[in-house]
Amino acid sequence: QGTRDHPPAQAALRERLLGAVVSCFKRHGAAAIDTPVLELRETLMGKYGEDTKLIYELQDQGGELLALRYDLTVPFARYLAMNKVNSMKRYHVAKVYRRDNPATTRGRYREFYQCDFDIAGQFDPMIPDAECLKIVHEILSDLQLGDFVIKVNDRRILNGVFAICGVPESKFIRVCSTVDKLDKVPWEEVRSEMVGEKGLSPEAADRIGEYVQLHGGLDLIERLLQDPKLSQNKLAKEGLGDMKLLFEYLTLFGITGKISFDLSLARGLDYYTGVIFEAVLLQQENEHVEELVGVGSVAGGGRYDGLVGMFDPKGRKVPCVGVSIGIERIFSILEQRLEASGEKLRTTETQVLVATPQKDLLAARLKLISELWDAGIKAEMLYKKDPKLLKQLQYCEDTGIPLAAIVGEQELADGVVRLREVSTREEVRM
Repeated sequence: QGTRDHPPAQAALRERLLGAVVSCFKRHGAAAIDTPVLELRETLMGKYGEDTKLIYELQDQGGELLALRYDLTVPFARYLAMNKVNSMKRYHVAKVYRRDNPATTRGRYREFYQCDFDIAGQFDPMIPDAECLKIVHEILSDLQLGDFVIKVNDRRILNGVFAICGVPESKFIRVCSTVDKLDKVPWEEVRSEMVGEKGLSPEAADRIGEYVQLHGGLDLIERLLQDPKLSQNKLAKEGLGDMKLLFEYLTLFGITGKISFDLSLARGLDYYTGVIFEAVLLQQENEHVEELVGVGSVAGGGRYDGLVGMFDPKGRKVPCVGVSIGIERIFSILEQRLEASGEKLRTTETQVLVATPQKDLLAARLKLISELWDAGIKAEMLYKKDPKLLKQLQYCEDTGIPLAAIVGEQELADGVVRLREVSTREEVRM
């Protein structure tokens, strides 16, 4: 349950999609790394807030308590600490595992790919953070998924809001994961969960509501910097100052049209310390794709300056910021689109089929195809001694092979090959 097999057409689409994402990561100068699918259980525990219950734990196989990785961020932080790496720009594309209730129509699985890009190291504020947002903008624009918005917030601003609204610090993280539901449920439900389950006073909840329902751009940041209560909070003031800087850089990148400073964005993970962001696809107004309304978030990330220190014996900190592209959800959309359009996707890259028009010419086909393979040309032939020419050409049409190299008795006598373009039926002898 919650896993899937990919037949050739899906695998080809997935490869094309991953190729587009990875080429963007490479364009920004990232190096690839890989880490084991298994981690020590203690490495993963306590890093994911309320989602810790979704970690796949494995039976003790001889002294090590292991679990399957839940994301690619915690393994990256562990890797930096173990190898004493202070600065790195990396990408990692691999499968992760979550014991979740699958919602396969929305691209939610128990085994799925993540595509992460992270910048680790001590740099000037908001420059790497702005680049992460630029990457999300580039990938979503490149894949032409339709209109999207990238919501941005800062954990320090949220914590400042909680503090001035009278939330005790011990409840910050739990209240955070409730606020995070605002994109899915109305404020009334979020408020009643805060009061009922998280034990906040109704007054505190109402005060939080005044802030977390705000969203906008630079103007809102300026307004909050003037807010008499919020500007007195050291954390919030720092966060707002950085947010203003971030918007200046995003303006220079020319992407603020798609960016929204949104105080309801909380992202449920424990390890975020600063800027957080999430890209959301906006409803598609197209008659073919009513299904897509529920797709929602297709990328997310943020700054996690304390995570590497948790794994370092000396508590040495390495500031990090990163983004994860929700490849499964994007894949679901592209898959549905392909089905709706009826377009056939080629599952192989064969350039030429070696064909013969008469009997007893298998040897000629084998010699020619071997020469093509050795020259690096993608070639195929049918596995029959004497196939009919029509059948061979039909195979080209069915699989999208553009060319047929035909060697018959006449061609052998003349020392040439007849090259046929399958779609137009034009032929040249060479």
